[in-house]
Amino acid sequence: MNSKTADRFATVVLVVIAAVIVSILVGLFAYILFNGLRYVSFDFLTSPSSNVRAGGGVRDQLFNSLYILVITMIISLPLGIGGGIFMAEYARPGKVTDIIRSCIEVLSSLPSIVIGMFGLLMFVNLTGWGYTILGGALALTVFNLPVLVRVSEDAIRTVPRELKEGSLALGITHWHTIKTVILPSAFPSILTGAILASGRVFGEAAALLFTAGLSTPRLNYLDWNPFSDRSPLNIFRPAETLAVHIWSVNTQGLIPDIEQVSNGASAVLILAVLIFNLLARWIGTLIHKKITATK
Repeated sequence: MNSKTADRFATVVLVVIAAVIVSILVGLFAYILFNGLRYVSFDFLTSPSSNVRAGGGVRDQLFNSLYILVITMIISLPLGIGGGIFMAEYARPGKVTDIIRSCIEVLSSLPSIVIGMFGLLMFVNLTGWGYTILGGALALTVFNLPVLVRVSEDAIRTVPRELKEGSLALGITHWHTIKTVILPSAFPSILTGAILASGRVFGEAAALLFTAGLSTPRLNYLDWNPFSDRSPLNIFRPAETLAVHIWSVNTQGLIPDIEQVSNGASAVLILAVLIFNLLARWIGTLIHKKITATK
């Protein structure tokens, strides 16, 4: 087999693999949306769920998913990007750095159920908080940190070395160079990693079963006091997310319209993840243009 034939064969194989992956993704999305969109309505999105009566919605679960996602990213992004900066710019080659990198690899390979049990021990029992939004967000932070650290480190390392050397040659400090030269250049890759991590958070169920709980109190969305028991902004209340609600309905549900609620909630979850990803990329593009002064 000559080089041209081998090249064509490799191209065909890669195209087929890509087509299979896209087909599986499109087929999965189409199946979920086809079976679920028929049950999604304005009333379904704005009504609280019910444990015994038919016709319940996913209002509280949808809000809880978004709220936990925001809290998680507020905690994990600074830690993840900071860890990536340390590993790429400050950590010296040696045994200590190798141990840190091994710990990151081990942490990234832990099943989410293990993270949930760890969160149950640390953020539910030892703290005495019980099932809370904050406990779920901290557990998901542990879940996301390895991904964010590795993505940030790789993004920083891919920035052309000439940019860093040129900045340092002008007498700019190392930290100011990182802040004004390296991070803006690495921002698109870091954003991609953050979106992937947030998608995992939005669809996570196992870790939240043991930290955020399986119930949600009756919320008053006009109550903006974060210390009120009925306020949606209270981070020390239990919060059933959309993914956990789907699992709960299918395994423990007593309502007569289990299939409709499950399919509708699945469709809402898929659409929410897609909308969030598109908005995050759009906002990220605007921020990148602003900090790099590009058109």
